[in-house]
Amino acid sequence: MTTIIPFADGEKNLDWLGLTDAIAAGHSLPKAEISDSFLYRGKDTLLQRQAWIDGLGIAVKSATVFPENPAQNIPMIHGAVTLFDDAHGVLAALLDFHLVTKWKTAGDSLLAARRLARPNSSKILIVGAGTVGRNLHAAYSAAFPDARFTVWNRTQANAEKMASELDGLSVATNLEQAVGEADIVTSATMSTEPTLRGEWLQPGQHVDLIGAYRPDMRETDDTALKRARIFVDSFDTTLDHIGELKIPIASGAIARGDVIADYYDLKAFVRKTDDEITLFKNGGGAHLDLMTSRYILDRFKG
Repeated sequence: MTTIIPFADGEKNLDWLGLTDAIAAGHSLPKAEISDSFLYRGKDTLLQRQAWIDGLGIAVKSATVFPENPAQNIPMIHGAVTLFDDAHGVLAALLDFHLVTKWKTAGDSLLAARRLARPNSSKILIVGAGTVGRNLHAAYSAAFPDARFTVWNRTQANAEKMASELDGLSVATNLEQAVGEADIVTSATMSTEPTLRGEWLQPGQHVDLIGAYRPDMRETDDTALKRARIFVDSFDTTLDHIGELKIPIASGAIARGDVIADYYDLKAFVRKTDDEITLFKNGGGAHLDLMTSRYILDRFKG
């Protein structure tokens, strides 16, 4: 009998710290085989991301993107994650696409922050007031329960709306000032031009970059990369595919060797001094969807 996990029921027994532990454990297994495929019909897209990890299983994450849906009051993106067991390839579960994406994306960043940010970090700035920004607030609150959160958004009204929905969240109006006052800066914007400037960064900060996912997208500039020790979740999904690192490597602003480690070398994810700046690029990947899906299924079954 295949287990079907909808959003609300699947989320009941999850916790952010447990997920980061599951992601760390997943990277102790043999390296994932991953691939992406696309099918198109005019403006409409079917995206499929696949991952196979020996010892964990197989996941296929499918998403349909229909840009004209919102005009008819229908969500633009629909999808599901199909999870197969490792031993026999048996269909184990169908999971809500948005459930897996929410927990995978924020949990991915939280694992890095738990290892790289100063444990006593007390001021966290969220750049971007969208759905991901709200999820980051939930995730970071689990690891830094005493921290004070601030949100900045290019359209201030959206930041004010987010603050009205989340207790204790304040709104920043000056991004440079807000960055300078933060211990952790976590950014989830759709920027193609850098929003965060390296000269704003202060010693001891941790910078978490999530938003850029295309080759033409960047959230921060060369100065920030040059000032920081750089880490990624996966070399395979970031270095040659996302503008955040692809562009400065191509220009010579930084070298590939400046990217210290990905999650397959978790022991390297350590802060050496209280004053150094650490920077993490969250690139995602189907292998993280698989690890997250397996965690969700295990918790759903109890």
